[in-house]
Amino acid sequence: MKKKVAPRRIFFLLTLGVLLLIEIYPIFWLLMSSIKGPDEFSLRPMYALPETFHWQNYVQAWTAGKMSIYFRNSVLATLPAIILTMLLGVMAAFAIEILTWRFKSGVLFLFLAGIMVPAQIVLLPLFTIYYKLHLTNNLIGLILVYTVFGMPLTVFLMTSYLKAIPREIFEAAIMDGASIFQVFYLITVPMLANAIVTLALVQFFFVWNDLLLSLTFISDTNLRTVQTGLLSFVGQFGQREWGPTFASISLTVIPTLLIYLFLNNKVIKGLTAGAVKG
Repeated sequence: MKKKVAPRRIFFLLTLGVLLLIEIYPIFWLLMSSIKGPDEFSLRPMYALPETFHWQNYVQAWTAGKMSIYFRNSVLATLPAIILTMLLGVMAAFAIEILTWRFKSGVLFLFLAGIMVPAQIVLLPLFTIYYKLHLTNNLIGLILVYTVFGMPLTVFLMTSYLKAIPREIFEAAIMDGASIFQVFYLITVPMLANAIVTLALVQFFFVWNDLLLSLTFISDTNLRTVQTGLLSFVGQFGQREWGPTFASISLTVIPTLLIYLFLNNKVIKGLTAGAVKG
């Protein structure tokens, strides 16, 4: 006798299937559009599958579209910014949550205030300061901006993760003769590994997909990141070169998908690391 499937389960599976379709189809459509020939966009419907694999679109996007330069600039701006944000953020959270000193609650409040202040409000005064210090059109200046804007959220979340670590671990290490630096680098950082990977991935998405800050502080074509480069890329090829345009967009999306799929397990562990205390 066959077992009947509950209507609630059928509804759940159908809803899950619809959500997966909504999430996956745009990516699939983007990848398929990136390998279409020039005539397929005008002679066939946009949702039609490609007749041939026109890989020349990626070559054209990488060379003529200068995506190689934009990609290099994004990597040079993203990696140092993430390293600085994680290093300084974890150290600040450790000092606020674990160490005992005056005004640490006030310092935490300042970091929390940084989360509540929109970036658009500080752009004009920040640009004025950067212009006077000759930090515009400079990747170092862009790295500093990304680091500063990433610090508040990193410190806030890291303090919550540190609350879940039993204090007896730090007390035992200090009684065994460990210095405060050894407690931080040899005990705290390894225990926060999953949380660090999770926050680093969040900061990576913020920096890699940023348009507002890079568009404000970078105007030199040779220093543009992938997001600002896409603006000029569309203007360069116009509507008659949709294949290279979709190929360039795919080049910016694929790295984020691969990184997330590779670090998926650590991200899930990091999201639940601070859920239980003790």
